[in-house]
Amino acid sequence: MTARMPPQTIRLPVLDRRSLLGGGLLGLGLMSAPLAAQVGGGFTHGVASGEPSPKSVLLWTRFVGSRPARLRWEVSESAEFARVVGGGSVRAAPSNDWCVKAVATGLEPGRWYHYRFVAPDGSFSAVGRTRTLPEGQTDRFRMAVFSCSNLGFGHFNGYAHAAQADEFELAVHLGDYLYEYDSANYPSEDQRLPGRDVEPVSEIVRLADYRLRYASYRRDPDLLRLHQLYPMVSVFDDHESANDSWKGGAQNHSSETEGPWSARKRAALKARSEWMPVSDDPWARYDIGDLATLFRLETRLTARDKPLDLADITRGMSPDAAGSALRSLREGAWADPARTMMGAQQERWLANGMAASVRSGRKWQVLAQQVVMGRLSTPPDLAERVGSDAPDYVRRRLAAAVAAGRAGLPANMDAWDGYPAARERLLRAAREANANLVTLTGDTHNAWAFQLAHGGEAAGVEFAGQSVTSPGFEGTLGKLPPTDLAASLVRHNPQLAWTDTSRRGYMAVELTPQRAICEWRFTPTVRQRSAELAGTHRMSATAGANRFDTT
Repeated sequence: MTARMPPQTIRLPVLDRRSLLGGGLLGLGLMSAPLAAQVGGGFTHGVASGEPSPKSVLLWTRFVGSRPARLRWEVSESAEFARVVGGGSVRAAPSNDWCVKAVATGLEPGRWYHYRFVAPDGSFSAVGRTRTLPEGQTDRFRMAVFSCSNLGFGHFNGYAHAAQADEFELAVHLGDYLYEYDSANYPSEDQRLPGRDVEPVSEIVRLADYRLRYASYRRDPDLLRLHQLYPMVSVFDDHESANDSWKGGAQNHSSETEGPWSARKRAALKARSEWMPVSDDPWARYDIGDLATLFRLETRLTARDKPLDLADITRGMSPDAAGSALRSLREGAWADPARTMMGAQQERWLANGMAASVRSGRKWQVLAQQVVMGRLSTPPDLAERVGSDAPDYVRRRLAAAVAAGRAGLPANMDAWDGYPAARERLLRAAREANANLVTLTGDTHNAWAFQLAHGGEAAGVEFAGQSVTSPGFEGTLGKLPPTDLAASLVRHNPQLAWTDTSRRGYMAVELTPQRAICEWRFTPTVRQRSAELAGTHRMSATAGANRFDTT
């Protein structure tokens, strides 16, 4: 790399649980109190950057004081700050939980910069490193792509490896940056790695809860280091609010006991806006020189219709009746063209944006989005192959998934598979624009390579990443050898070119004028902290082909 890396050490005050409880922060009367009520002062959570453009980047830190304070920020081309090339001031206050964001402008394209914040008493934040996007001819661009980082299941070793590798221009997070569950659920007590505890211990519902959960995640040393070294483009998925969320609710939300969904959604979005180096625009585009356009999509809270629930539709029915109900669903609600993931406004924006990107001569049109776009159904023999000793809930889910497949339906209605008309509109727009479509996807915890198609023609490729820590199929189908499961899934699903269902890690994605390349990088474990790799898998697509070079 061309820029010196900042020092490793970031000193953080110790979270003080006693002051949290003693101050009554968990009491109903103080549920929107700032996190400062329970942590020490000063710079509490390092630095971060995001939303890069060729001439600007957003900078973030958090500074807790006894009263609102004005911080100075500085940008330099060197870690020693021999010459400051940009700066300004921002105000840290409890109304934003003492988090501050500043946009540094007037920068040069495709260049590394260092930045820091200075407190009124002269103390400094950690030194961060960031990079602007390139402009003009761009021969290579590399991204580290992450998703599904549940702190309780283990160490963020994917973050650690990407930081140590020091070979990327951008980090992209595709969602489930954190999880909303209480400390006894997902992971359960027997699954949780000792020492990987979250705050609060209750499920996060109110603003103070979301703030505190971000704070506990953002104290992880490997996540801190990742943010310190790379700018990030961040997409939110469901767990940043509640599981299987949509515009009007979520599977893991009860209005009777947790209040209105609209209030919870506002709280989740405000905390994310405070704690993450992101803009408040629900979707955005990033031009990467003359090489590519990256589109950040929003498919959760703005316009997504409620996911269909196969279990609700068939509950209590005989097999014959369930089959008939599923076939009716296939011809009716499932195929309804009015059902949407993104909404009409965002669909138009994306279609126009892909067409404009192609007209500008950019080779690749890349979607950073939440859920799998490729078609995936359950092999009919899978229920028998897991064995009779599988837990009852696993066998019930598999039986339902197999029944859905026999009726011509996918198993996962919370993905693009549950909104087929919306998916066809997106792929048709990509084909009409003559786009070289690459979709970067998270959510499932497993690694996938899908060959996307529209009207029988190749329409793009999907690189879907394994989780950083959250368990994949090995957590529920552990008795079935992963290689056998992968082979069965690939045989049964024509769009699926490759999969890995048992390993954690991240994706290293490289774009050149000729090829889009994904290297799935697998960590040996998440139960011990390590920056090592246990293996990789590479696949690529040639510009103009919209299909994989190899399968």
